[in-house]
Amino acid sequence: MTWNFAMQAIDQVINSAAKTRYMSAGQIGCPIVFRGPNGAAAGVAAQHSQCFAAWYSHVPGLKVLAPYDAADARGLLKAAIRDPDPVIFLENEILYGEAFPVSDEVVGKDFTLPIGKAAIARAGTDVSLVAFGKMVGYCLQAAEVLAGEGISAEVLNLRSLRPLDRAAIGATARKTRRLVSVEEGWPQSGVGSEVIAVAVEEAWDDLDAPPERVTGADVPMPYAGNLEAAALPHVEDVVRVARRVVKG
Repeated sequence: MTWNFAMQAIDQVINSAAKTRYMSAGQIGCPIVFRGPNGAAAGVAAQHSQCFAAWYSHVPGLKVLAPYDAADARGLLKAAIRDPDPVIFLENEILYGEAFPVSDEVVGKDFTLPIGKAAIARAGTDVSLVAFGKMVGYCLQAAEVLAGEGISAEVLNLRSLRPLDRAAIGATARKTRRLVSVEEGWPQSGVGSEVIAVAVEEAWDDLDAPPERVTGADVPMPYAGNLEAAALPHVEDVVRVARRVVKG
């Protein structure tokens, strides 16, 4: 039902599905898609509001996808089903109720998106906001606020967490010379840690400021509404950190 319950089957996912091709010397594939809601919902507390993106993106043999909008969801899911390897498909429960415009191309029966390729959701020149899933929407909202302050923010939608599009991260970091990674998961060993490592490795000489992260709080998710809000990143947090990275 949600990725929180995948803990009951994590041995099959990690020790079986992820390793079948390798342990059979490539003779046996494992074409399976594991999909479901990942990350925070609303008012469901510590055992039902966890982001496992970093967990699964750590594992060789898995592919890990995290769509943001309707085009992402359709194109990536069709690509995942057609892929010969096990794919972890991380959706977001809150995004289920959000509507997105789609083109005729997107609803076509052969529409897919490439696994391992990020997409520029908004072009900019002053700072790069790198995110996946629901946080892409937050970054787009933050970019609108920043534009009102004269700061041009580029938003990179990762879409694929494993394989990670290192080239796209490096390119946006070199372009804007400043980078902020945004995720709702925990900070330690998170996806943002990897994004920043890639930015430093790919664009160190071009960066004008240290990359920064916006993450969820390093605590289990509280049940009380005010504490839940305090444990999750918000658009205002993205704006504040991006402003700091640009203006020092």
